[in-house]
Amino acid sequence: MARLADYFIVVGYDPEKSGSGQGCGKILQRFPKTDWDGTAFPQGVEMFCQPSGWRLSRERKTPSFFTAVLTDIDSHRHYCSCLTFYEGSKSVGGGDDEEDDEDEADDGLVQPAQLFIPKSLILVSRLDQPDIFRGCLGLIYTVYVDSLAPPLEGLVASLLSCQVPTTGGAQKLLSLGGGDRQLVQTPLNDSLPVTGKSVALLFQQLGIHNVLSLFCAVLTEHKVLFHSSSYQRLAEASRALEAIMFPLRYSYPYIPILPSRLLEVLSSPTPFIIGVHSAFHTHIQELLDVIIADLDGGTIKIPECIHLSQLPEPLLHNTHSALSTVLHPDLQIADNAFPPPRSAASNLKQLDKELRAVFLRLFSQLFQGYRSCLQLIRIHPDPVIHFHKTAFLSQRGLIESDFLSKVLEGMAFAGFVSERGPPYRTTDLFDQLVASEVERARQEEENPALISKHTRELSEQLYKNENPNPHMVFQKLPRPSEGSHLRVHLLPFPWLPEERVEQLLTEAVARQHTAPPTSRPDRKCVVPAGPPVVPISGRSSSVFNSARRLEVVRGCISSIFNKQTLDTHKSLPAALRALKGRAARQCLTEELSLHVQQNRALLDHTQFDHIIRLINCALQDCSSSEEFTVAASLLPLTTAFYRRLAAGVNQFAYTCVQEHPVWINPAFWETTFYSAVQEQIRALYITQESEGGVCAERSAMDLGAEQLRVWAGLERDRQLELVKGEESTVFSQAIHFASLMVYMLLPLDASRSRLLRNTHTHSHTHTHNDWESGSNSILTNSIAGSVAESFDTESGFEEAESDLANGASRFISRFIDKVCTESAVTHTHIKSLHSMIPGIVAMQMETLEVVHRESRRLPPIQKPKILRPPLLPGEECVCEGLRVLLDADGREDVVGGALGGPHLLPAEGAIFLTTYRIIFKGTPHDPLVAEQVIVRAFPLSSLTKEKKISVQNQLQQSLQEGLQLRSATCQLIKVAFDEEVTSEEVETFRKHLQRLRYPQSLFSTFAFAAGQSVPTIAPKHKERNTGLRTLSKTLRRAGKITMGRQTLRRNRMTWHEDDDISVSDEGEPPCSTLKASEKSTMEQLVERACFRDYQRLGLGTMATSTSRSKGAESLRITAANRLYSLCRSYPGLLVVPQCVADSSLQKVARGYRHNRLPVVTWRHPRSKALLLRSAGLHSKSVVGLFKSQNTSTSVPVTDSSSVEQEKYLQAILCSIPHTPHSTHTLSNRSLIGLSPATERRTSRLSKMSLELPFSSSFTRGGVWASLRSSGRMSAADVCVLTRVCVCVCVCVWASLRSSGRMSAADVCVLTRVCVCVCVCVWASLRSSGRMSAADVGSRLAGKEAPPSGAETLQQLQLNKQQAALYIFGEKAHLRGVKLDACVNCELVHVEMADARQVRGSFKKLLRACVPSTTVAHTDHTFLKALQDSEWILQIHKLLQLAVVMVELLDGGSSVLISLEDGWDVTTQVSSLVQLLGDPFYRTLEGFQVLLEKEWLSFGHPFSQRSALTHTHTHTPLFLQFLDCVHQVQSQFPVQFEFNQYYLRFLICVCVCVCVCVCVCMCVGAVPVPCAV
Repeated sequence: MARLADYFIVVGYDPEKSGSGQGCGKILQRFPKTDWDGTAFPQGVEMFCQPSGWRLSRERKTPSFFTAVLTDIDSHRHYCSCLTFYEGSKSVGGGDDEEDDEDEADDGLVQPAQLFIPKSLILVSRLDQPDIFRGCLGLIYTVYVDSLAPPLEGLVASLLSCQVPTTGGAQKLLSLGGGDRQLVQTPLNDSLPVTGKSVALLFQQLGIHNVLSLFCAVLTEHKVLFHSSSYQRLAEASRALEAIMFPLRYSYPYIPILPSRLLEVLSSPTPFIIGVHSAFHTHIQELLDVIIADLDGGTIKIPECIHLSQLPEPLLHNTHSALSTVLHPDLQIADNAFPPPRSAASNLKQLDKELRAVFLRLFSQLFQGYRSCLQLIRIHPDPVIHFHKTAFLSQRGLIESDFLSKVLEGMAFAGFVSERGPPYRTTDLFDQLVASEVERARQEEENPALISKHTRELSEQLYKNENPNPHMVFQKLPRPSEGSHLRVHLLPFPWLPEERVEQLLTEAVARQHTAPPTSRPDRKCVVPAGPPVVPISGRSSSVFNSARRLEVVRGCISSIFNKQTLDTHKSLPAALRALKGRAARQCLTEELSLHVQQNRALLDHTQFDHIIRLINCALQDCSSSEEFTVAASLLPLTTAFYRRLAAGVNQFAYTCVQEHPVWINPAFWETTFYSAVQEQIRALYITQESEGGVCAERSAMDLGAEQLRVWAGLERDRQLELVKGEESTVFSQAIHFASLMVYMLLPLDASRSRLLRNTHTHSHTHTHNDWESGSNSILTNSIAGSVAESFDTESGFEEAESDLANGASRFISRFIDKVCTESAVTHTHIKSLHSMIPGIVAMQMETLEVVHRESRRLPPIQKPKILRPPLLPGEECVCEGLRVLLDADGREDVVGGALGGPHLLPAEGAIFLTTYRIIFKGTPHDPLVAEQVIVRAFPLSSLTKEKKISVQNQLQQSLQEGLQLRSATCQLIKVAFDEEVTSEEVETFRKHLQRLRYPQSLFSTFAFAAGQSVPTIAPKHKERNTGLRTLSKTLRRAGKITMGRQTLRRNRMTWHEDDDISVSDEGEPPCSTLKASEKSTMEQLVERACFRDYQRLGLGTMATSTSRSKGAESLRITAANRLYSLCRSYPGLLVVPQCVADSSLQKVARGYRHNRLPVVTWRHPRSKALLLRSAGLHSKSVVGLFKSQNTSTSVPVTDSSSVEQEKYLQAILCSIPHTPHSTHTLSNRSLIGLSPATERRTSRLSKMSLELPFSSSFTRGGVWASLRSSGRMSAADVCVLTRVCVCVCVCVWASLRSSGRMSAADVCVLTRVCVCVCVCVWASLRSSGRMSAADVGSRLAGKEAPPSGAETLQQLQLNKQQAALYIFGEKAHLRGVKLDACVNCELVHVEMADARQVRGSFKKLLRACVPSTTVAHTDHTFLKALQDSEWILQIHKLLQLAVVMVELLDGGSSVLISLEDGWDVTTQVSSLVQLLGDPFYRTLEGFQVLLEKEWLSFGHPFSQRSALTHTHTHTPLFLQFLDCVHQVQSQFPVQFEFNQYYLRFLICVCVCVCVCVCVCMCVGAVPVPCAV
């Protein structure tokens, strides 16, 4: 029995604190005045009864009720039920009330109230009975407001003295003496939460998905915040979220209703469940780490910084389906032709229990078999239980489940183990459910219809727990009259006589003490354990091991112990591979245990080496995923196997297996210790029962349950004896494990461990902070004396010993403190253990010193001979071969084993560093393929990343460290250095590698230095006063520039349209004669291949500015850049308009980046259209032709360079053909040209104008994905349109060929390129409208076309003729710029991948081609990684843009490519356009000319893009261009004079050496210094 209510409180408004800006409340009366024993009066009640603050109102509001929850310092909850109503008052102050009363008495009238003040009646109880408290407070308010006869003090005294049962399903009829009759119903089992209908309401408000998200957030300890305009909704939602967590209990702050004065609690770092009124939504929007649920809007907000772990599959799917079935029962029969008659809808309380049953079933599935992972450490006086988390996760097959790992590590599960761990206690519904989970799951798998049946049965039990009596007693509860709270003459709530209330309460309590107490016996029983843990999927997740593999392991061990050397060498590699499986490792421990007698096993040197290799192989694959069972089983074996080094000197196996990180993992030692203690406790009580004649085949939990059952009936002496026996058992195991930890933590060679300390600290992140040497060395007879010879043991050895001893002692002491404190060992025993540890450490170090000295005298193991690789002519070896082991990367799973043959890796050999390459050469370790030679090599210049790693291998476990080298040639070398390789040699190797990878001079690379003398570069001597000299030069240069500009402004001439050439009078006078040095330079320029190509294309002749012709030629070749003074990255000969003077080019170049002004690079052989290239504009320099929308056209131009740019662009327009061959604009014509012969055929396709959807094809993962995802076309539509387009293309190009305007090769190439690259993209739009002129740029930039309308039709009428010039530029630089109507050109916005994006894409491509490790997830395939790299997408985009430009040039329109700096994407696109449009460039000679002209002469920064220095990273733009050529050549091989072998040669060389040099070597040209 318990009190129904502990305190009754009346809280009112405090006028004295109203001046602070926010009203406050104060406690007017409380009953009883003194605190109950064991139940303290809760603090802060006045804040929680008005969560939004004490605010006065102009209107009398309706009384409200809600229940708040307060938690005291002992984590006990107090449920505060608040009923709030408003009282009238004329003024807030307290001194004017008497005067107002006198005025009212004189007048004889009751004046209406001006303000209404809130007042709250509060009941505080430890019982959660909101409905009963609502009725009790409502009765008191009704008596007050309706002035009923029962006295209020009697009602309060009856309420506080009422005793009700807490559990057992009993009913209590309650009456406070006000004509009421209420029924208090207790649940059958108080461990199950009572929810009423709160869970059903939560699902109605938020939905299934949101509730499941909140459920996962609470279990993984995230902050959850509810907000609503209803306090009762906040309380119900918090109650429901906590209820569905059962059997877990929420142990963090739980505040269903948070007052406004405590909003700073939301910033606390701990998880919580809090409810806040929606009036404070502005305060909660700023929270960044809180999951916010809007109960009124039905939404939740999860911040981006929160990673919310979800339920593991298939539990998530099954739970979602079960909830859908409960909430929507008609969903399964909604499609039936003859649905059954509708059944009666269940009420909210029944629905509530069905939803809770789903979550209870979820926990029974999630925690199935958890009792088999409980470790019983102590039984008396109180049970101490530890949960083996890693074993549970591994056996359930959820080791990678982030959700379950977080749940098991949370405080809620720790309380679950503490509460439900004891084997003898009171059980409930969950214990029965989890015990029968396996059998029930098997039945439901055979018959899925049983799922709904079992859910209903469980919900009925939950409903019966809350409502055990189906026949409810009639209840009577008076209610206030309608509108009683609106009465004008309503008097304030009366002051209760405190003495009278205390007197009545004392009398009632005295009567209760005389009544006999009623108590229910505690029904404890043995908790059903249920079946052991089974995988969540019902079957084992791994089928790696088979009987054959286990037989191989057994045969190998048998051969070792039978000293069959030949059979051992044959079976050992297969046994090492088989040990990758868990069953094989378990088999190894079992077989080795059979050969141990009396805890010792003496081996010879050969046997010892083989056993050490097997143990190391098993330990390197053992991790936390196997709950440390293999390491725990091998731990006693490492102290059993030994070999004799000398008389009285033995070396145990633990000295050779100390490298593995499991030995420095505290979780391993704790788990192993608890398992050993449990076995010893079990053995202790089994011995006692065996003496009494009881069967000994019982588990530790069964023995613990029996001991707990009889504990109360034992004598005191017997109880003390059992307690001492258990403590002695724990103490002895602590001593034993302290010795084992000393064995595993102290290395055989202290200097070796000190050397490796930093290496392994980085590789094992779980290493303890104070244990510096994270992993120790491994010494077998192969480490005879190499280590001792490499280091001076006399210098610093004592310091190393001291560091090791202190580190090991701290690690062991910390372990002893933790396990002994949790095992309830006395402080005296703990102190004695701490005093033993230094002595054990010192003794072990003395023993190891002798063993180490004797082990150095053993002969080393014979190792394979180092094979030297053949070198190229001129290649020299920089670093001699270092003995290493080549480890497998992510691709090696297809080599050997997967194909049924032997494994080629790992391979033993050496790594060499030459002036050109990194080379590994060795032989496989597998003796079946030992005659083969493994060679891996790649050039130094292709090295993209070098990283130190720690490589675990299956060979000798004595490797120091490793290196991972990744190359741009899609190669990866992972090596681990042998024990004979010192760290100094490794660092020397890395230094030579960095020096050769990034040479100080370009001429130091192998491409220049091989076979010839390296040019000497005189070092620059540092001069004095260089700062002043530089400053003076800068001032002089600035003065010249300023004076020159002033002269230009004074003498600038105006330009008229009638002028045919642009010559500035203020420039230098033209000189017709050249100096001798300039003549030699001109002769070299004329001999260049690009000049011969200009002559082949008919792009003008060489002429000076004074002798140039004004005849029919519109272009000329100028030598204005012969000394690279105009533009340092342009060639010496440029093709410019005939009417432009050389002196004007310098001014024109100022408007472009790096002075890369527009120049002509190619002319179409038929249409004579020009292809020009330049860099991007400097802002809006060309103000004459490009005018901003916000700039008036009448503003005068004052900049001379802008005028020159106007004239230059006008000259370009004058030099190109004025009449394009097509009468359609780019926006209105497809990529397929039209001719009179095909006009009749193509008229049928007028309703399907093919447009280019660049946005979908560029940004949505490919052409077909964009078409299918958009839903605009089906597969059949695409197929039909593709066939139609092919037919149209053939007809069109046949007509062009017959007209003699194109050659047969051009027709074939361009037709197939258009079809293969663009037709599928163009077929994605089925509308009949055509693109407007402005839409072309938006299409290329990645935007959808605007809808057709009046403006579109008008624009189509205006743009009836194709533009003469199309300028392709970046959107960012052409934004807000429009063309004058008189200019016959169009702007096209293009968004292409920049160098940074290409670099990132190439890195992802390398990882996809050569992964460093084997991918565990099946969904991470090569194709998926290739798609994520977006490399193919960038290739696709380049080809599409090139095809569009080829079509424009073929139609007679010229094209200017003005992208970025003019040397990356511009070079790629320009080269592709010429390759597609001119068959000459598809020959060997033409391709060489194209590379020299576009890539070398126009200054592509090869040295920067090839990362020849530390300041740059590898950006394979030239490789991307070659990939585009490869894509075209693979589709049209007969149109090229060269094949893919030539391209592969270029690709291989371009990523291996400086690309400028390699291209020159390929084309036979001379490198251009400015291009490098």
